[in-house]
Amino acid sequence: EDIQAHLLVEVDGNDMDTLFKDCEKITEVMEQYDCDEILFADSSQQKDQLWKMRRAVGEAVKSNSVYKEEDTVVPRAELPQLLKGVKSIGEKHGFTSVCYGHAGDGNLHINIIKGDMSDKAWNNDLSKGIREIFELTVGLGGTISGEHGIGLVQKGYMDIAFSEENIAIQKGIKSIFDPNGILNPKKVFA
Repeated sequence: EDIQAHLLVEVDGNDMDTLFKDCEKITEVMEQYDCDEILFADSSQQKDQLWKMRRAVGEAVKSNSVYKEEDTVVPRAELPQLLKGVKSIGEKHGFTSVCYGHAGDGNLHINIIKGDMSDKAWNNDLSKGIREIFELTVGLGGTISGEHGIGLVQKGYMDIAFSEENIAIQKGIKSIFDPNGILNPKKVFA
């Protein structure tokens, strides 16, 4: 089947009547979007099984193909636009993607799948596609750092999210606290 997305929603509280009302509201919203199937966990065991499936997505990606994961965050209302944009960018550059994340935070893990891309295309064009994904993310009011920070992975894309002046200020602050460059050396700033 051509399933575009799965959404796992968790509600909690102390009052079962309120929880059931929340679930009814969620169902009403989901039905507006022509969902194929809505499942509810009736026990903690079923809930654990659903979360186990969600956590297995990353492992499934790793076992499928060579991949590159990028983290992004956008305002929640922009998640659909980001997902569509990532798919479009993938079509342009010849890769597919599997995305998952924390919709409540606007966080999206973008797993770029090499699949049938040639090694040359993967090595030469991947960074162009990633740059376009980050430009889209920032254009939607988001950030390129996701939940894992800049580190080494997104270092080469900082110019998308930060002006030269902002980067200079960040370097200045780092030099005040780390004049010898011994804290996290060569990670974001040398």
